[in-house]
Amino acid sequence: MPSIRPLSSALVNQIAAGEVIERPASVVKELVENSLDAGATRIEVEIEAGGTRLIRVRDDGAGIAADELALAVAPHATSKIASFDDLVHVGTMGFRGEALASIASVARFAIVSRARAADTALRLEVDGGRAQPPRPAAHAVGTTVEVRDLFYNVPARRKFLRAERTELAHIDELLKSLALAWPGAAFQLSHNGRALRMLRSAPDAAARLQRVADLLGAEFAGHCLQIEQQAAGLRLAGWIGLPTATRAQADQQYFFVNGRLVRDRTVAHAVRQAYADVLFHGRHPVYVLFLELDAAQVDVNVHPAKHEVRFREQRLVHDFLFRSLHAAVASTRAGGTEPAAVAYPGAAPAQQQGFGAAVRETPLADYAALLGEPLTIAHAAVNAMTPLGAATGAGEDELPPLGYALAQLKGIYILAENARGLVLVDMHAAHERITYERLKQGRASTSLRSQLLLVPQAIVVGARAAAAAEEHADALTAWGLELARAGPESVSVHRIPSLLDGADVAALVRDVLAELAEHGSSRRLEEIENELLATLACHGSVRAGRRLGLAEMNALLREMEVTERSGQCNHGRPTWTQLALADLDRLFLRGR
Repeated sequence: MPSIRPLSSALVNQIAAGEVIERPASVVKELVENSLDAGATRIEVEIEAGGTRLIRVRDDGAGIAADELALAVAPHATSKIASFDDLVHVGTMGFRGEALASIASVARFAIVSRARAADTALRLEVDGGRAQPPRPAAHAVGTTVEVRDLFYNVPARRKFLRAERTELAHIDELLKSLALAWPGAAFQLSHNGRALRMLRSAPDAAARLQRVADLLGAEFAGHCLQIEQQAAGLRLAGWIGLPTATRAQADQQYFFVNGRLVRDRTVAHAVRQAYADVLFHGRHPVYVLFLELDAAQVDVNVHPAKHEVRFREQRLVHDFLFRSLHAAVASTRAGGTEPAAVAYPGAAPAQQQGFGAAVRETPLADYAALLGEPLTIAHAAVNAMTPLGAATGAGEDELPPLGYALAQLKGIYILAENARGLVLVDMHAAHERITYERLKQGRASTSLRSQLLLVPQAIVVGARAAAAAEEHADALTAWGLELARAGPESVSVHRIPSLLDGADVAALVRDVLAELAEHGSSRRLEEIENELLATLACHGSVRAGRRLGLAEMNALLREMEVTERSGQCNHGRPTWTQLALADLDRLFLRGR
């Protein structure tokens, strides 16, 4: 083996560049984040050839003092941290001080900056890691960084770059996420001399929503719920798409932690659980969410490019996100044009959160009574034969959200008239959701029943899952699942919930313990039981082809208006749609 020797500074910087600078978008990310840390209110990004030929980022931030300009491109030199305590409480986007040195080692680099108190600016050039002496230059207060011929001296890295259009798309997506996170700054992006994006600053709520519409489309902005919740030192704000505004790909999911875009499995798991029962298979929710918490409660230094974070109280964060989003999704009602305000119930004590705060179960046979006679709804005594609003003298603005039934089509759809125009309702899908929610409420109000296994069943689950079974034994017992550790990597099952009699116990236990080990909480038992209740609801709902009277149809409409998540059936299909009068006029070319 060769002798041990220290690496040259140039090679050290290129190794760091390999971790931080993956493609032109990585360069743009580091430079724009530096601009934001400098307090910039306007950031201009100019790109040529997808960023391989030129990347220029200009800002109006605080600038760099003349005697610190050379240090700015030195390895691990930064103004953002000075001690280990600063590293624990990171409050800036960048903080390690390796970005500019890494970029300068793999490109032709130039920086021009003028501090607010300075009379002139200085320009510093670096070619392949070799810095030239600074010289005076003309520049307004702020900083401009030019990066030319990226990876010109690392041809192996340059071969991995994609087509110009692909690299530009990555840059555009990056700036889109930064613009969402920093509404107070104006952004401009141009490519090969052509302006692509010009975003003004968004100082108020209306302007911020307009920026969301500009970046994600008017469809998202027009079909979203605004979220603002705070509990246990956590604050969640932003927008989530309605269950009907889903996408085939997870390409509009933006989650920011203290202003930093991250991809986190805990967050993804909480969002997925919050949208359970309302997403059609293969669809993905859309959201722009901002989580704020004490900087000491999150480690942002676990990934070289800072794409991932680690939460100190992972279970608390998971439960807070799930509860907040679940309450928001549950607030949606069929016919609602404006989502109801969502009141977060507050942070429960640690032992009551997540898995331990489970609803209680009842045997499968007891649910037959809950199905009842379809459409016998006490508060829905509507005189269906009365002309629309005539009996009470009610104006169109006082009509129910879904209006009053007019007729039934092919035994499948209900046609109703409301203030906006025509409402179409899939009666089976709608009544399936109503019955399903009624069954879930009945389950929550009944006492716990579990079934003792005649012979305990031993299951190999792995050491981590077996430890989770011990740690969460009380919570599992509260759900009717009694486990005991039978060995270093196995558990024995003594009781299961009565509702799950006949289920695959081994697969169920492994799924539950895997979630407990990963997230500290699990809803797998509830999900399986909900699947059974959904099957009951499907069979207990009105079937396609059944003829309903106007009174029954109106009763169904009134129940839809007060049932949680009634805009979708249990399988995620829509239960209703609205055709406004303008839509009907357009179909028949009226007014043209």
